[in-house]
Amino acid sequence: MKRRDFLGAAAGAIALPALATTTNASAARASDRIEWRMATSWPKGAPGVGVNAQRLADRIGAMSGGRLTVKLYGAGEIVPPFEVFDAVSQGVCEMGHGTPYYWQGKNPAFHYFTGVPFGLTAPETAGWLAYGGGQALWEEAYAPFGVLPFYAGSSGVQAGGWFNREIRTLDDLKGLSFRIAGLGGEVMRRLGVSVVLTPPGEIFTSMKSGAIDAAEWVGPWNDTAFGLDKVARYYYLPAFHEAGPSLELLVSQEKFKALPADLQEIVKGAALATAAETLADFTFHNIEAFAHLVAAGGTELRDWPEPVAAAMAKASNEVLAELAATS
Repeated sequence: MKRRDFLGAAAGAIALPALATTTNASAARASDRIEWRMATSWPKGAPGVGVNAQRLADRIGAMSGGRLTVKLYGAGEIVPPFEVFDAVSQGVCEMGHGTPYYWQGKNPAFHYFTGVPFGLTAPETAGWLAYGGGQALWEEAYAPFGVLPFYAGSSGVQAGGWFNREIRTLDDLKGLSFRIAGLGGEVMRRLGVSVVLTPPGEIFTSMKSGAIDAAEWVGPWNDTAFGLDKVARYYYLPAFHEAGPSLELLVSQEKFKALPADLQEIVKGAALATAAETLADFTFHNIEAFAHLVAAGGTELRDWPEPVAAAMAKASNEVLAELAATS
């Protein structure tokens, strides 16, 4: 055999096992890839909430190099918006994105992890969760349901709501049909308001049809994106009940524990990064949207009259005292 032929044959003999090894390794990596589903409480692509849920899903895929990918589903695509927690708890999907007070029927303590009237701001909430024992309490509250929570950011201080009539006194609230979430709804109920918890995607149509007289959603960015400035005249700022409401990433405890340690850390890190990005996103775009809202005219800005604010504070203290006594 000529030397050139011998060397060619030898190289081929070496290359074949190497190729087989590379192919096997690639097949092994492909088989190790994990695909999860994330149900959300928001319309897909909704400013702030839907957009940052998608960013979180994408970030997990990017940080893991594609080993863990997450497909996002908007409200109603897998389950209705207020059933996301159950979907994760029951194994319908591995992840969810929402806010804790949407599931407060399971445990009234869940309110504390979204926020309470006259409560913590977004930075204060993040500090309490990370360094004040809040995260441990949150995990304890969700543990019976097989769900693990991660803080996923905040909208910052929200708006008080859109009204079709001006609120001058407490009497103006009585009989009003008002879409409002969380403990703020219980406070308003005690002030004579008829409280409705309309899913986010239905707020505009409910206001336009007259099914409700007033609605609070988030703040200028989301509210104008949902068209609420087109169906109500008076805009009350700020919200008394949501000084820094939390968004959350819900993860199946069982599925999370089954992940390799590095992927667990990637999920935690992605949530933490998204939390910071979400607050920045809301802060910038709320300022921008508010400027446009004022410039456009047609909206009358109001703050709560002092007697109304005082009544809200009194009722809030009563509600929180009762909650503390029961949970």
